Amino acid sequence: MKHEEITRDIIGAAMAVLNELKPGLDEKLYENALVIELTERGHTVEQQREYPVHYHEHFIGKLIPDLIVDGTVIADPKVVTAFNDSHVAQMLGYLNITDLDVTLLLNFKEAKLDWKRVVRGNRNENHGLRG
Repeated sequence: MKHEEITRDIIGAAMAVLNELKPGLDEKLYENALVIELTERGHTVEQQREYPVHYHEHFIGKLIPDLIVDGTVIADPKVVTAFNDSHVAQMLGYLNITDLDVTLLLNFKEAKLDWKRVVRGNRNENHGLRG
């Protein structure tokens, strides 16, 4: 599994954040806490890095993923009832623009951390872990 060790660490960090902050807060709070937790675990985290988006060689705007961990995995904290096809499509778009291969959707809505691993060109994995 591509970037298995990093994704496992991100999920563990997200579980630690959820255990401490509890479910249902604003996504930005989980994002900021996740930056701290991952950094304390020795990871490099870029928050809100901007990627230019072009169409027919014309700049049309910026793509801004929430977190990029160790330059290889996008982590996207959510507070949603459930992941849907739009979330997966958004992550596939992020992977296409950033030229990365793996993203993790992390759902902090409930006491149980739900996550979905989205891989460019591969099938996706959906899991829930006790927070």
